[in-house]
Amino acid sequence: MLLRERETPEGLLVSVCDSDCIGETFTGDGVSLDVTEDFYGGDDAEDADSDAVVDSLNRATVANIVGEEAVTVAIDAGLVDEETVLEVDGTLHAQLLWLR
Repeated sequence: MLLRERETPEGLLVSVCDSDCIGETFTGDGVSLDVTEDFYGGDDAEDADSDAVVDSLNRATVANIVGEEAVTVAIDAGLVDEETVLEVDGTLHAQLLWLR
């Protein structure tokens, strides 16, 4: 999985996706999801295992999560409710927002 963290004035923004999703566009049911290198990859992104992803999501203020592996990690950690996950064109997408 690719993991990227950015500090913003609103808090920590985390983006995580399955590596094979980079550069893909998923569309369906009026939704279009672009998994761009600019947002999910780049020099600041790192290859991450499940533990690193869970740690980052726990510290995030907001997170965007794309791909079966990445979303499943978030669900299994109890950070995302499976019922709120979107399936777009065969891939999974979830957003996470912590109000602190």
